[in-house]
Amino acid sequence: MANLRLPSLTCLIRTTTTPPQPNSQTQARFIPRACSSQTTSLSRRQLVSQAATLSLSVSVASTLCEQPAKSEEVLSAWERLYLPIDPGVVLLDIAFVPDESNHGFLLGTRQTILETKDGGRTWVPRSVQSAEEEDFNYRFNSISFQGKEGWIVGKPNILLYTSDAGQTWDRIPLSAQLPGDMVFIKATGEKSAEMVTDQGAIYVTSNRGYNWKAAVQETVSATLNRTVSSGISGASYYTGTFNTVNRSPDGNYVAVSSRGNFYLTWEPGQAYWQPHNRAVARRIQNMGWRADGGLWLLVRGGGLYLSKGTGLTEEFEEVPVQSRGFGILDVGYRSKEEAWAAGGSGILLKTTNGGKTWIRDRAADNIAANLYSVKFIDEKKGFVLGNDGVLLQYLG
Repeated sequence: MANLRLPSLTCLIRTTTTPPQPNSQTQARFIPRACSSQTTSLSRRQLVSQAATLSLSVSVASTLCEQPAKSEEVLSAWERLYLPIDPGVVLLDIAFVPDESNHGFLLGTRQTILETKDGGRTWVPRSVQSAEEEDFNYRFNSISFQGKEGWIVGKPNILLYTSDAGQTWDRIPLSAQLPGDMVFIKATGEKSAEMVTDQGAIYVTSNRGYNWKAAVQETVSATLNRTVSSGISGASYYTGTFNTVNRSPDGNYVAVSSRGNFYLTWEPGQAYWQPHNRAVARRIQNMGWRADGGLWLLVRGGGLYLSKGTGLTEEFEEVPVQSRGFGILDVGYRSKEEAWAAGGSGILLKTTNGGKTWIRDRAADNIAANLYSVKFIDEKKGFVLGNDGVLLQYLG
């Protein structure tokens, strides 16, 4: 099969145009026993004692009935924030403006863009006129800021750019020849960014998105067509898209194949993605980078693995976690030592030794949602995203 070479986007980019309350009538009711003849034989002291005991019981019961019901258990390190969105919205990414630490944006499905100016305590809906001109219901996948410059990508393919910290967003039109849907973007410098599609295309720009240059020579499907005989298990079942993709601070990528059969890595300067056989029997759920430069790997059924050493490697060792059989979906590092893992049915796990051991935060069990993304903006600001519009904020 002929290789699919990635086109340069120089010709593909057109010039942009500028819980219920207690019932107040509920009362403790006591049904006295029938008096017997033995009552007359009780002494006066015994009668007074029994009367005092009954009075205390009624007082305690009445006090308990008057206690207000708690609507939701308080999380030990996280607090749930309620958003002005429909319950069916899936939150997908969050980012803050570096020059304005309390100013951030939250993205999701159904063309959702929310904005905060108080560090994430409250959020208000934002509309982008350039994204509403066509009859599409965009899924905004990724957002990134460098200084006051910001980028948003979504599906169907849409690229938005701001130079004023999100006060205004300009749309940069893209050609339909772009291979795949844009799933990730990273602001890398002044008027510069790096974006990735779900077919493994990586493009970079240094002039505000007017022109883009391909960083890899072909899509992942074309790479696998050439290397399927090299022993990559599951490559024949590859559908041509990534399941997840994560970027390290120094520009390395790790991506999981659509069915979790294998994973792929890319380093700046490489012409192709490098496929790797998975080191575990179960299919891969997600992969990402630790704060020390190593890799973490999640498998279906709740398994968590850490790579041996740092950098790109195929050697992993399992770490015991109390996942209760629910899948762990993401890991976010607050520092080299502290990290949080989130998963199905409100699972939240914490490590304070770089991932060697994990303890479960049971206070999140009362949240009936799958938690699938952990984002730490810095050591003081962190968020967990979940389905049905669930957003948790880190309290420390």
